[in-house]
Amino acid sequence: MNSLSLAELSILDWIAQHCHTDWLDTIMPAISQLGNSGAIWILLALGILVLSRRQKATGFQVLLALLLSLIICNLILKNGVGRIRPFALNEAVELLIPPPGDPSFPSGHTSASFAAATVLLLTRWQGRWAALVLAGLIAFSRLYLYVHFPTDVLGGLVAGVLCGVLAVTIWNRWLASSPLGRKLTGT
Repeated sequence: MNSLSLAELSILDWIAQHCHTDWLDTIMPAISQLGNSGAIWILLALGILVLSRRQKATGFQVLLALLLSLIICNLILKNGVGRIRPFALNEAVELLIPPPGDPSFPSGHTSASFAAATVLLLTRWQGRWAALVLAGLIAFSRLYLYVHFPTDVLGGLVAGVLCGVLAVTIWNRWLASSPLGRKLTGT
């Protein structure tokens, strides 16, 4: 095991020793589950599409950011890096959730969450700060649950922000003024 993994395990062990409480042991799996397959962000994007005439483009941009995150993080980086999960290195840990079967780097939950939150921040969506807090909680839950190393979460955060910025850029430069973009947003 390399020194980085050892240092990161010590951070996870510190969180396990100093942050775990009965109520957080109940709440953190639920918060993490919100990020499963980007579900909360997909539902939010669909809600924006259905309920907001003025911000339909925001909903499409969130969906585009999630698609980019899926491709870059879950299909390319996770399979390319193939990093083992921390609980596999510390078998004394009792997981509060079923053990994920895919590689650890980067955190897909974190990437999807920050991809969506970045779009919401850049488009100035009214609930953007709540979305950012939720993204942060989902990211922290992955550490709390001992299923990701800190660098996995950091990598997911960076990838997510880049996917969010890329989605807004693609939308604004190519899709917004295209016939498809006008048709999708009803403009």
